[in-house]
Amino acid sequence: MHEALFWERLSDGRVRCALCRFRCLIAEGQRGRCQVRENRAGKLYSLVYGRCIAEQIDPIEKKPLFHYHPGSLSYSIATVGCNFHCLHCQNHTIAQWSAERPIAGQQLAPAEQVRRAAASGCRSIAYTYTEPTIYYEYAYDCAVLARQQGLGNVFVSNGYTTPEALEQIAPYLDAANVDLKSFSAATYKKLTGAELQGVLETLLHYHRLGIWLEVTTLLIPGCNDSDEELHAIANFIAGQLGCDTPWHVTAFHPAYRMADCPSTPLATLQRARRIGNDAGLRYIYEGNLAGSWEHTVCPDCGSRVIERCTFQLIGRHLADGRCARCQTSIAGIGL
Repeated sequence: MHEALFWERLSDGRVRCALCRFRCLIAEGQRGRCQVRENRAGKLYSLVYGRCIAEQIDPIEKKPLFHYHPGSLSYSIATVGCNFHCLHCQNHTIAQWSAERPIAGQQLAPAEQVRRAAASGCRSIAYTYTEPTIYYEYAYDCAVLARQQGLGNVFVSNGYTTPEALEQIAPYLDAANVDLKSFSAATYKKLTGAELQGVLETLLHYHRLGIWLEVTTLLIPGCNDSDEELHAIANFIAGQLGCDTPWHVTAFHPAYRMADCPSTPLATLQRARRIGNDAGLRYIYEGNLAGSWEHTVCPDCGSRVIERCTFQLIGRHLADGRCARCQTSIAGIGL
């Protein structure tokens, strides 16, 4: 076990966790909503520190991060557990972890993770697959060591980290892709158990901290894909996060407790991209379907500056981060 960060002891033996926005009150011997943080004798512990359940070398585009060192590799890791209980969770076998099950995962210290990332030629470490907030202590220690070795750090997150936790890791965090699953409070609650407002506040906090941010919305037919909701999401991103913030609209495929829902047609992604363009967003991408639009286009002259196919770069027409044709600067890091 590893003593947790961001918690306070209460007078009745309970502790209050302050790592994510659920801010769980946890009685002695019990665990928080994520099922991987436990109160033992009035002290909060992380049960997953150093317990890696998944490690893989991915293209950074798979996160998806299209404007952070495009074409590079990212050493991707996770532990079990999640603070969201998404009905459509595609990684539910490792994310939706029961307290009745022993904590799984290979013991890998932060220094070993960083060594493996560097040896594999990766440009960054991605904390992904489940929710990096719930293995924050592990991710934080990896991130500090990674920065010392010249590696970047990226979060793929549901966007429910508390302000104090996000601020502590911000100096070591280069980029993040955050899910914005809906713009309806009722839908958010039904799908995840979380509050929409908390996600919006976290997105704004990322933006204020200057962490490069990309947003993903998984479009579920009949759930969050109406014109009204897509306009609301696009306008929020454009108005509050900036028109240079990339928006990834991706296709849903039946999974977990929503296995009876239909898959998203390509036409829905194309409609969402048109709505994003109308809102003034400069970089909008489709994903999870054959024929999805993955190319980066110069917002000035319309030339393709980065061409992609299924997360792989197939063409690059940039010079020092500028469009090779008209010299317009393209937003991002390491372009």
